[in-house]
Amino acid sequence: MHLAEVKDTKTISDFHKLPFKIYKGDPNWISHIKQEVEEVFNRKTNPYFSHSDAIRWVLYNDKNEPIGRVAAFINNKTAFTFEQPTGGMGFFECINDKNAAFILFDKCKDWLIEHGMKAMDGPINFGEKDRYWGLLSEGADKPAIYTMNHNPDYYKTLFEEYGFAKFYEQIVYFRSAADPPHPRLNAVAERVTRNKEYRFERIKKNQGVKFAEDFRTIYNKAWKAERSDFEEMTSARALEIMNKMKPIIDEDTCWYVYHNDKPVGVYISIPELNEVFKYVKGDLNWLGKLKTFWYLKTKPPRATMGIVFGIVPEYQGKGLEAGIFTELGKVIQPKKNYDRILINWIGDFNEKMIHLLVALLQVVPYKKFITYRKIF
Repeated sequence: MHLAEVKDTKTISDFHKLPFKIYKGDPNWISHIKQEVEEVFNRKTNPYFSHSDAIRWVLYNDKNEPIGRVAAFINNKTAFTFEQPTGGMGFFECINDKNAAFILFDKCKDWLIEHGMKAMDGPINFGEKDRYWGLLSEGADKPAIYTMNHNPDYYKTLFEEYGFAKFYEQIVYFRSAADPPHPRLNAVAERVTRNKEYRFERIKKNQGVKFAEDFRTIYNKAWKAERSDFEEMTSARALEIMNKMKPIIDEDTCWYVYHNDKPVGVYISIPELNEVFKYVKGDLNWLGKLKTFWYLKTKPPRATMGIVFGIVPEYQGKGLEAGIFTELGKVIQPKKNYDRILINWIGDFNEKMIHLLVALLQVVPYKKFITYRKIF
């Protein structure tokens, strides 16, 4: 076996071909979009390269066939916020071979040690936490979720036998879009929506600059209180995200809360794109784009995926969360465009949010992911 750094047409091609070998016969696997994965490793498109670095490899067998892949990266803005400097690894795929997997893990560890790290988290993303983050531990019997990992059960064994230990768990929750709201949810929502100081408003795509800035304001206040490795979002980054999401945003499923015109809460939900991307086989070339457009028009997703949910700390516990979901239900239930609501990436450390979702929304776990840490 031998490793090759991914840096030319062949290794890039092999990096993306390998998953099709790993998941052959798995009806629930849906390939990541290779153009979006490439953006992660493109210094022109990923702003993390302005302050950090990443590298990736493909592992070949003696017949020069790809049998594994992995990436390693360091976010210099957060690496030193932990007790020990901590880097990351991700985009791991490998045949069921312990030796092959350990070669990939060792390569990441050695590269990170060379760059001053004493631990690594994985599998994670060289970018935002809302995608390519965590090892699927429960829910492999359900279709893969857009930008979320899907992996064989044996990956968990490979990670843990190498010495990775669970750092935290992320949960995706499910709720039927047709179910009536819990009476308690209605009672809380009615109280807060009667208060004229608060306003619940759907996003307007033709006011992208305004809503991008409102999102940034909420994000920087809400997430800073939750994460020790938090990075403040810039106005330029918020607008970039908004412009990228604009073509797929459904205004009915994206809500903001204002207190005396000050943004204090947000819930962003998008159609579950893997219901469409399962037809493009991971490639948004001209044919893939044509298929995407066709299926979005003729067979649009029936699930809406909540990807961002946050309330500014001083406004938590006031019922704003109940107000958001009640207003959301009032709009989407009569239209019947969706039959499932998925709420993505709720960390097990966010006990308040979990209690709220389970008690008031009556959600149930749909998938679970583990973020591991390996201390060298």
